[in-house]
Amino acid sequence: MKKVLTYLRPYIARMTFGFTIKVLGTFMDLGLPWVLAYIIDDVIPLKEVSLILWWGVVMIILSVGARSFNIIANRMAARVARNTIENLRHDLFEKILSLSGNQLDYFSVPSLEARMTSDTYNIHNMIGMMQRMGVRAPIILIGGIIITSTLEPVLTLVLVGVLPFLAFVVYLVSKKGIPLYSGLQTSVDRMVRVVRENITGIRVIKALSKTQYEKNRFSVINTEVVEKELKAGTTMAITNPIMNLLLNIGLTLVVVVGAFRVNSGASEPGKIVAFLSYFAIMLQAVMAITRIFVMYSKASASATRIAEVLDVKEDLKVREEQNCSKEKVNHIEFHHVSFSYTKEPCIIDMNFGIKKGGSLGIIGSTGSGKTTLINLLMRFYDLTEGSITIDGSDIRSIEKQELRKKFGVVFQNDVLFADKVSENISIGRELPMERIQESAEHAQADAFIEELDQKLDFRLAIKGSNLSGGQKQRLLVARALAGKPEILILDDSSSALDYKTDSLLRKAIRENYEGTTTIVIAQRISSVMKLDHILVIEDGQMAGYGTHEVLLNSCEVYQEIYQSQLMS
Repeated sequence: MKKVLTYLRPYIARMTFGFTIKVLGTFMDLGLPWVLAYIIDDVIPLKEVSLILWWGVVMIILSVGARSFNIIANRMAARVARNTIENLRHDLFEKILSLSGNQLDYFSVPSLEARMTSDTYNIHNMIGMMQRMGVRAPIILIGGIIITSTLEPVLTLVLVGVLPFLAFVVYLVSKKGIPLYSGLQTSVDRMVRVVRENITGIRVIKALSKTQYEKNRFSVINTEVVEKELKAGTTMAITNPIMNLLLNIGLTLVVVVGAFRVNSGASEPGKIVAFLSYFAIMLQAVMAITRIFVMYSKASASATRIAEVLDVKEDLKVREEQNCSKEKVNHIEFHHVSFSYTKEPCIIDMNFGIKKGGSLGIIGSTGSGKTTLINLLMRFYDLTEGSITIDGSDIRSIEKQELRKKFGVVFQNDVLFADKVSENISIGRELPMERIQESAEHAQADAFIEELDQKLDFRLAIKGSNLSGGQKQRLLVARALAGKPEILILDDSSSALDYKTDSLLRKAIRENYEGTTTIVIAQRISSVMKLDHILVIEDGQMAGYGTHEVLLNSCEVYQEIYQSQLMS
């Protein structure tokens, strides 16, 4: 919670002013029963109407003032909560964007989504409530005890005798509540993941008639969330009935003792009426404190989850330059590179290079490690052994932003945003329209763009769902080409293209991006056979490296792929 509360520092002055107004309004509330008691016991016996009216005006002023000050303070509290969470969300989002591949795998996307939404919402509620009720309730409770002790010390002792039991209940329940809410949020993360997977793959689920299977799968996790929510809610809900019971016992004792004191002449009716009024507002204050502890339990669990992300250390730090050869023989060099996501290595002793402006095709079976090589080159993960250099410099010695500006990349299952076609190509780089049009032409996307209603201003649906697979791939290639990258990476970016379009695309890249080093990951040999070199991967190891002709004569794996795709 300490980490999250630091975001309140810029608003200390505003909060202090709001607290001051809240205190004044609360004191006005506390003054009303005292004035009422004074009117009943001291003013009415004088039988002076003007004096009664005067004190009635005082009560109206106190009532209006209390409401007005409370409204102003509540609005200021809402503004502080809103601005604080806005800054917190901004920093959390920025931190998420900077997480490495390993860290994203550790937290998981659904969990990060929950932390950005439901967890920040819990903290927003807590900050707002603490400013509204966290000031008012304690003042009413303490101030009420002080004032009632001047009115009726005996009855005040009855009330004070109940308070330790109330405090013990709140402490005990809150102590158990925080771990329960933490476990609940973990289950919610899993539920979000299941929902996300189902919505993303809904067509596959329907096509394979797996609707009932997924319903059952969701039912299991949904039941788990409900059970944990019920347990947490039930535990925290114990406070209300127990506190009501204790307070009602206290109220009964107050009424009984008060009746005896009035009957014996030891007290006056006005004081008893005032005391009961104080008891009522103090009861509300105690219940408000209970709600604060419930809200704090939720917010504390959420704050821990958010701080876990904010405090995670950078694991892809820029390192000092290693003793790498500065000879620019190759633009990109993999020096005996090995890597593993877990204990089992998935990349083993990769050793190859690509010349400036050269082209490399990477081919292999699914899961052989092709995309992992690209993740290592762009430093989404740090390699386990060896080194990767660009122009002789170890990529670990290059700032991440500077490194990634070198690349134009189309990933597997890449994303198009719900925005204009032009914005999806430019993607915030403020590229001139001529460059956008040129890259679309080179990507073979200009023809279908011209057929759209508003051409480059045509607005895509989420994930480009109003385009065909081939159209989406061509837009993604246009995006990668638009920045005139130093290194172009195409990861299975032509799988939805027909052979003619694929051939025209490769020709356009060769002719218009001669100085760009190109890496093409493909399933089809036809997409890589004309490149300078081809890397064949099997089970994370180099099964072959060379030109198409060399591999046909020397690499058994490549020969099998060639025969299955082209000889048939």
